[in-house]
Amino acid sequence: MKGRPMQPASLYGQAMKKAVYKRVLLKLSGEALLGEKSFGIDMAVLEYIADEISMLVEIGVEIGIVIGGGNIYRGVAMTSHGIDRASGDNMGMLATVMNSIALQQTFERRGISVRILSAIEMMRVAEPFVRERAIKHLKAGRVVIFAGGTGNPYFTTDTAASLRALEINADVMLKATKVDGVYDKDPLVCQDAILFDRISYSEALARNLRVMDATAISLCRDNNLPLIVFNIAKGGNIRDVVCGENIGTIVGDET
Repeated sequence: MKGRPMQPASLYGQAMKKAVYKRVLLKLSGEALLGEKSFGIDMAVLEYIADEISMLVEIGVEIGIVIGGGNIYRGVAMTSHGIDRASGDNMGMLATVMNSIALQQTFERRGISVRILSAIEMMRVAEPFVRERAIKHLKAGRVVIFAGGTGNPYFTTDTAASLRALEINADVMLKATKVDGVYDKDPLVCQDAILFDRISYSEALARNLRVMDATAISLCRDNNLPLIVFNIAKGGNIRDVVCGENIGTIVGDET
């Protein structure tokens, strides 16, 4: 998300919208936190994301979040520098914990109740991931941030997001991006790129559209978990998606 994000939409002065999804899993990339920076975290982006999430809390949505660590460290990229893949991925999973703590602190300043559950045990900064505990927190109205990926190397945070969405019985997975949805080609490069309103899991895989990695999409397909890809940089989009408005691209079943 390059450039300063738009101001979040406000619920004040308009009728409170009603969510069509009760429980959601939001996937954020670590790179989304870069903002104007080339490394690390842009606090303006964190504040913006917290404002957007607060709108979901206001309308009673149960929210789980998985965030990547690419703004701090990318394990795959370091294999060319002599660090083996398993070690690099372990370092990348630790980067997701750092981003999760930053999100937690920003949410708490807004009075949002939040818990971090980590696949890598580090009791001083996060609770260990236990599925039943995560669901209990969600039912209590707390935002749950899932850190540490899957806890295993060779799996991306996209796959971790699909896995956690299924484990918490999410109604939908939301993939936040910097473009309006899924296109037939890169819209940042090709002006004639076509936006899909809806596409099947199999077509997304066959076209290699890189919506998420193949393992993540396959998990969604095999368990019939709908995925909505949308532009989080447009204020209010996440609330409107959860309220059933026609925003972004739905990746779903073959029909």
